[in-house]
Amino acid sequence: MKVLAIETATEACSAALLIGDSLHERYQLAPREHNRLILPMIEALLAEADCPARSLDLIAFGRGPGSFTGVRMAAGVTQGLALGLDLPVIGISTLAALAFDALARYPALARAYPCLDARMHEVYWAVYDRDADGYPQLAGQERVCPAATVTVPPGMAGIGIGSGWSTYADILSRKAEGCLAAVLSDRFPGAGAVARLAARCFPREGGVPAELALPVYLRDDVARKPAVAGMRPDGSPGSLV
Repeated sequence: MKVLAIETATEACSAALLIGDSLHERYQLAPREHNRLILPMIEALLAEADCPARSLDLIAFGRGPGSFTGVRMAAGVTQGLALGLDLPVIGISTLAALAFDALARYPALARAYPCLDARMHEVYWAVYDRDADGYPQLAGQERVCPAATVTVPPGMAGIGIGSGWSTYADILSRKAEGCLAAVLSDRFPGAGAVARLAARCFPREGGVPAELALPVYLRDDVARKPAVAGMRPDGSPGSLV
């Protein structure tokens, strides 16, 4: 299976190409330069792997939460490519991608607390548990809320990951007291994690048409957009990542 993935929801811009178990990735921390970087990244990946775009099976993208401009960019690029190539698409939660990264780095731990700075004195927050296959499984719901109101389930040590753990370090550390084994505050979601999660979901869930590659926002009062129909990997209630 050949999966092209795009992630531009945060300060990091990345693209990845997953061919079977072989992952090629470009990743650059470059705020406000994603529109200049993302298409050359994709072109370089396809050339590096000698993979014609027509041979792709799926395009995946980081659907948010994150920067509204960045999430819209990933969706827009995905739509354009998928329409031209007549390919299905899958949207993957940026928080799920962070959780995947955390659990991969700490294989002995079974819980991740992905958290992104959402500005406006709020964070994007979720709790993910490791499933039987080692992948992140959403526990509860993804939220946008003040850092002081996040909920940390007791009874299991986990990994804090994402920019929210830097901006609100003291508050979140107190909330997670006794449940925090490690913190990766300098990590942003990457397209490699998006690609691997999409490849796992696609055989079970399928994809959707290109026109449904739409952002999913948690802050509905700021940007009202429809949810992505059929995209169960998006962090909504009942979704399995």
